[in-house]
Amino acid sequence: MITPDVSETSLEKRGFHKKSPAAQELLETVGEKFLLGYAHAVEARDTGQAEEWLERIPVKFRGFAYEGAGMGYGMLDGLPGGGRGHIADFLDGPAEKHDYIIYVGVGWAMARLPRFRWPSAEDFDPLLRWLVLDGYGFHQAYFKTAKYIDGQFQDPNFTWPAGNDGYALRAIDQGIGRALWFICGTDVDLVADTIARFPKRRHGDLYAGVGLASTYACGVTGDELLKLAEFAGEYRGNLAQGSAFAAEARIRAGLLIPETEVATQAICGLPAERAAAITQEVRPAVVVDGELPAFETWRQRIATEVLTSAEKRS
Repeated sequence: MITPDVSETSLEKRGFHKKSPAAQELLETVGEKFLLGYAHAVEARDTGQAEEWLERIPVKFRGFAYEGAGMGYGMLDGLPGGGRGHIADFLDGPAEKHDYIIYVGVGWAMARLPRFRWPSAEDFDPLLRWLVLDGYGFHQAYFKTAKYIDGQFQDPNFTWPAGNDGYALRAIDQGIGRALWFICGTDVDLVADTIARFPKRRHGDLYAGVGLASTYACGVTGDELLKLAEFAGEYRGNLAQGSAFAAEARIRAGLLIPETEVATQAICGLPAERAAAITQEVRPAVVVDGELPAFETWRQRIATEVLTSAEKRS
Protein backbone atom coordinates (compact mmCIF):
# COMPACT_ATOMS: atom_id res chain seq x y z
CA MET A 1 0.00 0.00 0.00
CA ILE A 2 2.80 2.43 0.80
CA THR A 3 5.44 1.23 -1.64
CA PRO A 4 5.06 1.97 -5.36
CA ASP A 5 5.23 -1.17 -7.50
CA VAL A 6 8.00 -1.10 -10.09
CA SER A 7 5.32 -1.21 -12.82
CA GLU A 8 4.18 2.22 -11.61
CA THR A 9 7.40 3.71 -12.99
CA SER A 10 6.75 2.62 -16.58
CA LEU A 11 5.87 5.43 -18.97
CA GLU A 12 3.10 3.23 -20.38
CA LYS A 13 1.49 2.78 -16.95
CA ARG A 14 1.79 6.46 -16.10
CA GLY A 15 0.59 7.61 -19.49
CA PHE A 16 3.68 9.77 -19.96
CA HIS A 17 5.03 10.95 -23.29
CA LYS A 18 7.41 8.59 -25.10
CA LYS A 19 9.92 10.65 -27.06
CA SER A 20 12.16 7.76 -28.03
CA PRO A 21 13.05 4.22 -26.89
CA ALA A 22 16.32 5.54 -25.42
CA ALA A 23 14.57 8.23 -23.38
CA GLN A 24 11.98 5.74 -22.20
CA GLU A 25 14.64 3.27 -21.09
CA LEU A 26 16.54 5.97 -19.21
CA LEU A 27 13.51 7.27 -17.32
CA GLU A 28 12.23 3.83 -16.45
CA THR A 29 15.67 2.77 -15.24
CA VAL A 30 15.74 5.83 -12.98
CA GLY A 31 12.45 4.68 -11.47
CA GLU A 32 13.70 1.12 -11.01
CA LYS A 33 16.87 2.27 -9.23
CA PHE A 34 14.86 4.61 -7.02
CA LEU A 35 12.72 1.71 -5.84
CA LEU A 36 15.79 -0.47 -5.42
CA GLY A 37 17.24 2.16 -3.11
CA TYR A 38 13.97 2.23 -1.18
CA ALA A 39 14.13 -1.55 -0.76
CA HIS A 40 17.76 -1.42 0.38
CA ALA A 41 16.88 1.08 3.12
CA VAL A 42 13.92 -0.81 4.55
CA GLU A 43 15.55 -4.25 4.27
CA ALA A 44 19.08 -3.46 5.52
CA ARG A 45 19.97 -4.31 9.11
CA ASP A 46 21.57 -0.86 9.49
CA THR A 47 22.65 2.18 7.46
CA GLY A 48 26.10 0.67 6.91
CA GLN A 49 24.64 -2.31 5.10
CA ALA A 50 22.32 -0.02 3.12
CA GLU A 51 25.33 2.00 1.99
CA GLU A 52 27.18 -1.17 0.97
CA TRP A 53 24.26 -2.17 -1.25
CA LEU A 54 23.68 1.34 -2.62
CA GLU A 55 27.32 1.75 -3.60
CA ARG A 56 27.01 -1.23 -5.96
CA ILE A 57 24.57 0.67 -8.17
CA PRO A 58 26.09 2.26 -11.31
CA VAL A 59 27.23 5.85 -10.83
CA LYS A 60 24.71 7.25 -13.31
CA PHE A 61 21.79 5.95 -11.28
CA ARG A 62 23.22 5.77 -7.75
CA GLY A 63 21.88 9.18 -6.71
CA PHE A 64 18.34 8.09 -7.55
CA ALA A 65 18.83 5.01 -5.38
CA TYR A 66 19.93 7.22 -2.48
CA GLU A 67 16.81 9.31 -3.07
CA GLY A 68 14.74 6.14 -2.81
CA ALA A 69 16.58 5.24 0.39
CA GLY A 70 15.65 8.67 1.73
CA MET A 71 12.03 7.83 1.09
CA GLY A 72 12.45 4.43 2.71
CA TYR A 73 13.94 5.81 5.90
CA GLY A 74 11.36 8.61 5.86
CA MET A 75 8.62 5.99 5.79
CA LEU A 76 10.20 4.07 8.67
CA ASP A 77 10.40 7.28 10.72
CA GLY A 78 6.75 8.07 9.98
CA LEU A 79 5.10 4.70 10.42
CA PRO A 80 3.93 3.46 13.82
CA GLY A 81 6.37 0.80 14.97
CA GLY A 82 8.98 1.84 12.43
CA GLY A 83 11.13 3.58 15.00
CA ARG A 84 12.53 7.10 14.78
CA GLY A 85 15.78 8.74 13.81
CA HIS A 86 16.51 6.73 10.66
CA ILE A 87 16.95 9.81 8.47
CA ALA A 88 19.15 11.52 11.05
CA ASP A 89 21.34 8.42 11.37
CA PHE A 90 21.57 8.06 7.60
CA LEU A 91 22.59 11.70 7.12
CA ASP A 92 25.08 11.55 9.98
CA GLY A 93 26.77 8.60 8.32
CA PRO A 94 26.91 7.20 4.80
CA ALA A 95 24.43 9.59 3.19
CA GLU A 96 26.04 12.84 4.36
CA LYS A 97 27.41 13.63 0.90
CA HIS A 98 24.01 12.81 -0.62
CA ASP A 99 22.10 15.22 1.64
CA TYR A 100 20.35 17.13 -1.18
CA ILE A 101 18.89 13.99 -2.69
CA ILE A 102 18.03 12.41 0.69
CA TYR A 103 15.94 15.46 1.61
CA VAL A 104 14.07 15.05 -1.67
CA GLY A 105 13.40 11.41 -0.84
CA VAL A 106 11.91 12.39 2.51
CA GLY A 107 9.38 14.47 0.58
CA TRP A 108 8.25 11.34 -1.24
CA ALA A 109 7.60 9.71 2.13
CA MET A 110 5.59 12.71 3.34
CA ALA A 111 3.36 12.40 0.26
CA ARG A 112 2.43 8.87 1.40
CA LEU A 113 2.09 9.48 5.13
CA PRO A 114 -0.81 11.10 6.98
CA ARG A 115 0.07 14.64 7.96
CA PHE A 116 0.08 13.91 11.68
CA ARG A 117 2.96 11.50 10.99
CA TRP A 118 5.04 14.06 9.07
CA PRO A 119 8.43 14.95 10.53
CA SER A 120 8.97 18.32 12.15
CA ALA A 121 10.59 20.90 9.90
CA GLU A 122 12.94 21.60 12.81
CA ASP A 123 14.47 18.15 12.27
CA PHE A 124 16.14 19.36 9.09
CA ASP A 125 18.80 21.84 8.06
CA PRO A 126 17.09 25.27 7.98
CA LEU A 127 18.53 26.05 4.55
CA LEU A 128 17.98 22.73 2.80
CA ARG A 129 14.64 21.70 4.32
CA TRP A 130 12.79 23.20 1.35
CA LEU A 131 14.19 20.36 -0.76
CA VAL A 132 11.83 18.08 1.17
CA LEU A 133 8.97 19.92 -0.49
CA ASP A 134 10.67 19.56 -3.86
CA GLY A 135 10.38 15.80 -3.36
CA TYR A 136 6.77 16.15 -2.25
CA GLY A 137 5.93 18.16 -5.37
CA PHE A 138 7.65 15.65 -7.65
CA HIS A 139 5.69 12.78 -6.13
CA GLN A 140 2.35 14.53 -6.47
CA ALA A 141 2.94 15.53 -10.09
CA TYR A 142 4.28 12.07 -10.98
CA PHE A 143 1.45 10.06 -9.40
CA LYS A 144 -1.39 12.60 -9.57
CA THR A 145 -0.60 14.10 -12.95
CA ALA A 146 -4.16 14.98 -13.94
CA LYS A 147 -4.63 16.96 -10.72
CA TYR A 148 -1.24 18.68 -10.44
CA ILE A 149 -0.30 19.17 -14.10
CA ASP A 150 -3.54 19.25 -16.06
CA GLY A 151 -5.49 20.81 -13.19
CA GLN A 152 -2.52 22.88 -11.94
CA PHE A 153 -3.60 22.21 -8.35
CA GLN A 154 -2.06 24.04 -5.39
CA ASP A 155 -3.06 23.29 -1.80
CA PRO A 156 -4.00 26.59 -0.08
CA ASN A 157 -3.79 24.88 3.33
CA PHE A 158 -0.24 23.58 3.00
CA THR A 159 1.45 24.66 6.24
CA TRP A 160 4.75 22.74 6.39
CA PRO A 161 6.92 24.30 7.67
CA ALA A 162 4.74 26.51 9.85
CA GLY A 163 4.78 30.22 9.09
CA ASN A 164 6.22 29.87 5.60
CA ASP A 165 3.92 32.59 4.18
CA GLY A 166 3.20 30.66 1.02
CA TYR A 167 6.77 29.80 0.02
CA ALA A 168 5.98 26.11 0.48
CA LEU A 169 3.91 26.21 -2.71
CA ARG A 170 6.89 27.61 -4.59
CA ALA A 171 9.16 24.85 -3.27
CA ILE A 172 6.54 22.30 -4.32
CA ASP A 173 6.48 23.88 -7.79
CA GLN A 174 10.23 23.27 -8.06
CA GLY A 175 9.50 19.57 -7.60
CA ILE A 176 6.61 19.70 -10.05
CA GLY A 177 8.97 21.22 -12.62
CA ARG A 178 11.43 18.40 -12.01
CA ALA A 179 8.66 15.86 -12.57
CA LEU A 180 7.82 17.48 -15.91
CA TRP A 181 11.11 16.16 -17.28
CA PHE A 182 9.74 12.64 -16.72
CA ILE A 183 6.12 13.35 -17.59
CA CYS A 184 7.16 14.93 -20.89
CA GLY A 185 9.64 12.14 -21.61
CA THR A 186 12.63 14.56 -21.88
CA ASP A 187 10.93 16.28 -24.85
CA VAL A 188 12.00 19.93 -24.45
CA ASP A 189 9.27 21.22 -26.77
CA LEU A 190 6.59 19.49 -24.71
CA VAL A 191 8.19 20.69 -21.45
CA ALA A 192 8.06 24.31 -22.62
CA ASP A 193 4.51 23.97 -23.94
CA THR A 194 3.35 22.46 -20.64
CA ILE A 195 4.93 25.20 -18.54
CA ALA A 196 3.41 27.85 -20.81
CA ARG A 197 -0.06 26.65 -19.78
CA PHE A 198 0.64 27.44 -16.11
CA PRO A 199 0.17 30.95 -14.67
CA LYS A 200 3.22 33.08 -15.38
CA ARG A 201 3.97 33.51 -11.66
CA ARG A 202 4.79 29.79 -11.50
CA HIS A 203 7.11 29.61 -14.52
CA GLY A 204 10.35 30.47 -12.72
CA ASP A 205 10.08 27.70 -10.15
CA LEU A 206 8.92 25.19 -12.76
CA TYR A 207 11.90 25.99 -14.98
CA ALA A 208 14.24 25.67 -12.00
CA GLY A 209 12.96 22.12 -11.47
CA VAL A 210 13.39 21.33 -15.15
CA GLY A 211 16.95 22.63 -15.00
CA LEU A 212 17.73 20.32 -12.12
CA ALA A 213 16.16 17.23 -13.68
CA SER A 214 17.60 17.78 -17.15
CA THR A 215 21.11 18.08 -15.71
CA TYR A 216 20.88 15.31 -13.11
CA ALA A 217 18.94 12.72 -15.13
CA CYS A 218 20.04 13.97 -18.57
CA GLY A 219 18.66 12.05 -21.56
CA VAL A 220 19.07 14.71 -24.26
CA THR A 221 21.73 16.27 -26.47
CA GLY A 222 23.43 19.59 -25.89
CA ASP A 223 21.50 21.06 -28.81
CA GLU A 224 18.19 20.07 -27.21
CA LEU A 225 19.27 21.75 -23.97
CA LEU A 226 20.29 24.91 -25.84
CA LYS A 227 16.77 24.96 -27.27
CA LEU A 228 15.37 24.49 -23.75
CA ALA A 229 17.40 27.47 -22.56
CA GLU A 230 15.95 29.55 -25.39
CA PHE A 231 12.43 28.45 -24.44
CA ALA A 232 13.09 29.52 -20.84
CA GLY A 233 13.63 33.10 -21.99
CA GLU A 234 13.38 35.44 -19.02
CA TYR A 235 13.55 32.39 -16.74
CA ARG A 236 16.97 31.31 -18.04
CA GLY A 237 18.45 32.16 -14.64
CA ASN A 238 15.97 29.88 -12.88
CA LEU A 239 16.78 27.08 -15.30
CA ALA A 240 20.51 27.63 -14.75
CA GLN A 241 20.10 27.67 -10.97
CA GLY A 242 18.48 24.25 -11.06
CA SER A 243 21.21 22.99 -13.37
CA ALA A 244 23.92 24.27 -11.02
CA PHE A 245 22.19 22.58 -8.08
CA ALA A 246 22.21 19.28 -9.98
CA ALA A 247 25.89 19.63 -10.81
CA GLU A 248 26.73 20.32 -7.17
CA ALA A 249 24.64 17.33 -6.02
CA ARG A 250 26.48 15.01 -8.40
CA ILE A 251 29.96 16.39 -7.75
CA ARG A 252 29.53 16.46 -3.96
CA ALA A 253 28.48 12.81 -4.02
CA GLY A 254 31.26 11.77 -6.43
CA LEU A 255 28.74 10.93 -9.16
CA LEU A 256 29.82 13.28 -11.96
CA ILE A 257 29.15 11.85 -15.44
CA PRO A 258 29.93 13.27 -18.89
CA GLU A 259 26.27 14.15 -19.48
CA THR A 260 26.41 16.55 -16.52
CA GLU A 261 29.12 18.52 -18.28
CA VAL A 262 27.08 18.65 -21.50
CA ALA A 263 24.08 19.95 -19.58
CA THR A 264 25.80 22.74 -17.64
CA GLN A 265 27.68 23.92 -20.73
CA ALA A 266 24.38 24.23 -22.60
CA ILE A 267 22.21 25.63 -19.81
CA CYS A 268 24.68 27.58 -17.67
CA GLY A 269 27.37 28.28 -20.24
CA LEU A 270 29.86 26.92 -17.70
CA PRO A 271 31.71 23.69 -16.92
CA ALA A 272 30.00 21.51 -14.34
CA GLU A 273 32.72 22.08 -11.74
CA ARG A 274 32.39 25.87 -12.06
CA ALA A 275 28.58 25.85 -11.93
CA ALA A 276 28.69 23.66 -8.83
CA ALA A 277 31.33 25.86 -7.16
CA ILE A 278 29.12 28.93 -7.56
CA THR A 279 26.40 27.33 -5.44
CA GLN A 280 28.85 27.10 -2.54
CA GLU A 281 30.49 30.48 -3.06
CA VAL A 282 27.17 32.30 -2.61
CA ARG A 283 25.74 29.94 0.02
CA PRO A 284 24.85 31.86 3.19
CA ALA A 285 27.19 31.26 6.11
CA VAL A 286 24.35 31.96 8.53
CA VAL A 287 20.75 31.08 7.71
CA VAL A 288 18.41 33.96 8.47
CA ASP A 289 14.96 33.91 6.91
CA GLY A 290 13.56 37.33 6.11
CA GLU A 291 10.71 38.32 3.82
CA LEU A 292 11.86 35.35 1.75
CA PRO A 293 13.50 32.22 3.14
CA ALA A 294 17.29 32.18 2.98
CA PHE A 295 16.93 29.25 0.59
CA GLU A 296 15.20 31.45 -1.98
CA THR A 297 17.72 34.27 -1.55
CA TRP A 298 20.45 31.68 -2.13
CA ARG A 299 18.75 30.43 -5.29
CA GLN A 300 18.49 33.96 -6.64
CA ARG A 301 22.16 34.59 -5.98
CA ILE A 302 23.10 31.39 -7.79
CA ALA A 303 21.00 32.35 -10.80
CA THR A 304 22.56 35.81 -11.00
CA GLU A 305 26.13 34.64 -10.52
CA VAL A 306 25.85 31.79 -13.02
CA LEU A 307 24.57 34.10 -15.75
CA THR A 308 27.15 36.75 -14.90
CA SER A 309 29.99 34.22 -14.98
CA ALA A 310 28.79 32.83 -18.30
CA GLU A 311 28.73 36.33 -19.80
CA LYS A 312 32.30 36.95 -18.69
CA ARG A 313 33.42 33.73 -20.36
CA SER A 314 31.72 34.46 -23.68
